[in-house]
Formats: sequence, C-alpha cells, structure tokens
Amino acid sequence: MIAMTLAEIADVVGGRVHGDPALLVTGPAYVDTRTPVQDGLFVAVAGVRVDGHDFAEGAHAVLGSRATPAPTIVVPDPVVALGRLARHVLDALGTPVLALTGSQGKTGTKDYLAHVLARAGATVATLANNNNELGVPLTVLRADRSTAHLVVEMGARGVGHIAYLCDIAPPTVGAVLNVGTAHIGEFGSREAIARAKGELVEALAPAGTAVLNADDPLTAAMSARTHAATLTFGETGDVAWRDVRLDELGRARFELGHAGEWVPVALTQTGAHQVLNAAAAVAMATAVGVPFAEAAAALDDAASASPWRMELHERADGLLVVNDAYNANPASMAAAIDALAAIGARADRRTVAVLGEMRELGDDADDGHREVGRAAATAGIDVILVIGEAAEGIAGGARSTPGWQGEVIVTAGRADALAWLRENAVARDVVLVKASRGAALEVVADGLLETGAQTAEGGPGR
Repeated sequence: MIAMTLAEIADVVGGRVHGDPALLVTGPAYVDTRTPVQDGLFVAVAGVRVDGHDFAEGAHAVLGSRATPAPTIVVPDPVVALGRLARHVLDALGTPVLALTGSQGKTGTKDYLAHVLARAGATVATLANNNNELGVPLTVLRADRSTAHLVVEMGARGVGHIAYLCDIAPPTVGAVLNVGTAHIGEFGSREAIARAKGELVEALAPAGTAVLNADDPLTAAMSARTHAATLTFGETGDVAWRDVRLDELGRARFELGHAGEWVPVALTQTGAHQVLNAAAAVAMATAVGVPFAEAAAALDDAASASPWRMELHERADGLLVVNDAYNANPASMAAAIDALAAIGARADRRTVAVLGEMRELGDDADDGHREVGRAAATAGIDVILVIGEAAEGIAGGARSTPGWQGEVIVTAGRADALAWLRENAVARDVVLVKASRGAALEVVADGLLETGAQTAEGGPGR
C-alpha cells in the first residue's frame, strides 16, 4: 500500500472522513480484526450474520458505511470503495498484473507462478483463494513501490464478475486454465462458464498476452475474443511437456519445452495434474520476460503455499495421507483419485479414498457424484469411504462399475468416517481426503494424523 491520508483516500473513493483527515494509512487493507495490520485500513463489511462495524474499535483507520469509534471514511458501499481504492493505487504503481482464472487449478498455478516470479523481483500474490470482489482489491493493496509483479487469482460465480475484477486490476497477462463444471449449478452450462472466464482475455490491452490451454477447446477458442498476443500451454501448446513420469509419491518428473528448448523438471507436489499448472505458470512468467529456462528450472523447489491442496503427510507408523480437502469438483476429484492410484501402484500400498460432497453442481449433482464413483472404481481404488448423504452418489457410481473388486463404506459424517479410519487404516495404506470446502474434511485428515505426524519429505507436519 502506498501511504495515503484519510482525506486522500476519501477523495479517491467519494467518502467523507469522521476523524483526523491527516491520519496516514501506510499498511494494507484487511477485513478480519482477528488478524489486524499495523497502520492498515480495516474494511468494515456488514454481512448477513456479522457486521464488521461492530469490531472496528481499536483499528488504526476504517472504511465503512457508517461512523465507528475509530477514524472512519464513510461511503455508501465499502466493497465498491475498496475496489476504487485498489484501482487508484495500482494506477499509481504501474505494476504489471498477471491474472488467472479457470474451473480448477487456479490456486496451484498461482502458487507456482508466484514462486517463479519471486526469482525475478518482489512479487505479491493472492493469499489462499481470495479471488472475489474483496480478495482481489485486498491483494492489490498489499503491493507497494517495491513490487515488481502482482499475481491475481480471479474467480467468478456469474457472467460479469471477472469483467468487474479486471476493472479493479487490469491484466497485463491473462491466463484461462480450463473450462470445467465447477459452479455449473450457478452458470447452467460449460458454455456459460466459458463466456464468463473469457472476460479475462477480453480485458487485455493489445500489448498484453492471453495465456490459453491449447488442449481445452472452449479455452483455446478464446483467442478470438482478444486483441492481445496469444501464448498457449498444453501437450499441443507453445509451452508443452513430454515424458511425464510419477515417482513413488506421485510426484511428476518431465521435460518442459518452448521454442525448441527443453528443460527437465521435478515437481515436489503430488499428482500428474500439477504438470498443467506448472506449464501454465511458466507460460505466464515467460509472457512478462522471464527467460523460459530460468522459469522452468525454478519449479524444482516450488513448495505449496496454500493449505489442504494435495498435502502429503506421513504418520509415524508410515501411513500416508493426502489432504486435498480445500475444494472439489468432478474434474479435480478425478485428478486426485488418479494421483492416489499412482502412489498405490508405485509404492505397493492399499488405496483409500475418503470422499465427501461436491457442492454447486446444481441439477448435475447426482450425475457428478456418480461420475466420481465410477472414476474411483475404474482407477482401481481399493476402498472408497463416502461421507454424508449428499455424496452417496459416489457409492452408487462405484458399485455400478463392472469388474471393480473394491469396497464401499458410507458414513453419516466426519466423526463416523474418522472412527472407521482409526480402526481400519494401517501403516501401508495411502489415504486421500477430498470434498468441497463446506464439508470441512481437513478435520478427518488432521484426526488421522494427530499423533506423530510428519511430512513425507521428513519435515514437521502441518
């Protein structure tokens, strides 16, 4: 955040100051008083259950819709005002924005990209998946005059959402990773999702670069929606990969290529699907001038910066737990299941998939869950542990798969699932835990690891 007085901020956002107009804000904006920022700007949002204004006392400065005990800039809508402030600061800094969206893989790609760019200069990136009308401006306002690159993850729950976020943070590079079925219950179809995701490339200036997945037809077609240059990634892309191999922990080793140059890469995260995320990140970095070979080589020591995404832990007795409990949709479920199967095959372990509800699938919910069950059975998973009534379609899909010899257990909730695992999971097993965020299955993963946990690489567990 660049230093601004309350009077200057009020002028930018069209507000009025209650308190000292000369008070200087030098820290970033934040929305949670449990994690305050020194000399920062607390954005008081009045939600359905909690009103941020009630927690403003003691804040250095506040952006809100009414006066508080702290010095306050009063505006009609603090969220809209926050976006205006972020755009003002970004215009003043001139920092290049690398924005990305997609139905899955956004956060993994964002983490890879931030790691690669950090080698070239100070980089600010979206924390966790704070990718909405609050998260994007909060990310922008963490930048200052030392920031060389700004990496912004953008999500959408409807047409027009990404266009709005691009008004706050106009992209220099815009990447669309894929068009899947996440949030299809809100959009209605993959074609509608594609219309919304494509708003990112439409926002690019002619001097910008659209980075697109060459292997996804709905994404590749977005090249017609932009005046910017296009750089593709994928098995058939400008940035491509070959000779993918997985080690005993499901980590990919492969070669990444661009313009005739090939670089060996060894990822530290589990899952073949990480290859696409890594290639997208390198393509984006290349688009802002990072030499391809340097960007690709930087992937080798890129650790996950976001929790509960294919986190691999080893219990003291040798049990492996893959905690991918942050979110889920049919495509990401299938990718995680494939990673589980790969670990089981290479390390000669029994595979246990602990799967919960996938939300926001709308009318496709039952079909989506059955699809995941069939994918798990087809992959040869030994035990499928289904949590909750909403996810029972997974069990039905698995049981209907011809030739599958595995076992299905359906439990009422997390406690029952954890009790079964504590009684039945043994040292030579590998257990995947995955569901949508609302299912909170990290409780199951943590419970299974609660004594003597360590990472598979030998460091302390989370």
